[in-house]
Amino acid sequence: MKIRCAWANGNILYEHYHDEEWGIPLHDDNELFGYLLLEGAQAGLSWQTILNKRDNYRKAFAGFDPNKVAKFTKERLDSMLQDPGIIRNRLKVYSAATNAQKFINIQQEFGSFDAYQWQFVDGKTTQNNWKTLHEVPVDSPEAITFSKDLVKRGFKFVGPKIIYAHMQATGMVNDHVVDCFRHYQVQQFV
Repeated sequence: MKIRCAWANGNILYEHYHDEEWGIPLHDDNELFGYLLLEGAQAGLSWQTILNKRDNYRKAFAGFDPNKVAKFTKERLDSMLQDPGIIRNRLKVYSAATNAQKFINIQQEFGSFDAYQWQFVDGKTTQNNWKTLHEVPVDSPEAITFSKDLVKRGFKFVGPKIIYAHMQATGMVNDHVVDCFRHYQVQQFV
């Protein structure tokens, strides 16, 4: 039996996400935008809720293409509030279009969102060595700096806890506990 991080045990959806995605360094701008959108949608909810709806989000938000989402009209955003396949929170839905516009601004300034995002960890994954889930922080100085910069640029739903979860998901930090079978595997992706 595989030893996993405790949060992933006993839930097939979490196990797959943990084993196949979480913590692997990600450099695709559309996927990075997708994670930002999903992490913001999760605020106040469980990640399982979001994972259950991720395919619906991908469809509703144009395959997480920020160029398309940035052009969503008020009418389209309002109609999305009727879609039971996503979280129908007005602020979260509308923030996706705003964040897409800001995302594009960053791409233009830095060449890619990837280049911008990874600067907060000097371009390489922070390798943590937590022994237990209780040691894993909910934010970090880097997440706080990243979050503040996003807020300054006009992003919504990007507080330090949301951004730290984004950093974990996209491999900016390796927060697999040391006895988890993925801890050392993820290090190989660096």
